[in-house]
Amino acid sequence: MRLNDVRPQKGSKKRRRRVGRGISAGQGASAGLGMRGQKSRSGSSTRPGFEGGQQPLYRRVPKLKGFPLVNRKNYTTINVEKLASLPADTEVTLTSLKQAGIITADRGPLKILGDGELNVPLKVQAAAFTVTARSKIEAAGGSCEVLA
Repeated sequence: MRLNDVRPQKGSKKRRRRVGRGISAGQGASAGLGMRGQKSRSGSSTRPGFEGGQQPLYRRVPKLKGFPLVNRKNYTTINVEKLASLPADTEVTLTSLKQAGIITADRGPLKILGDGELNVPLKVQAAAFTVTARSKIEAAGGSCEVLA
């Protein structure tokens, strides 16, 4: 036996069906695609998401900037300038800000942002601080404590 003697087993190879080659061929004329319409034409396939000319779903849905964050943390944010109205050496927490009426909504743990000026020393306890907020609080003589 040689390599050129090797043949597929009898019956394992079946010839492909030639459609659209006459009436007697079984799938003649329209080749099983029907009479008319977009799907009967040559090169008929449409791209994924095509909806027949209607505005497709991926263009109707409001645009997202990139992808949504899966484990996004929501913070109750406040700027340093809002803390300037508090008296000196006050302990600033989420509950104390609510009681003072500076914050009305609770959207999660407290985060201090660095917009504005602060001249009063405060003891701030929050879940997160921006770099500018931390530097402004410490420059005013206050302290920043990160809560777990």
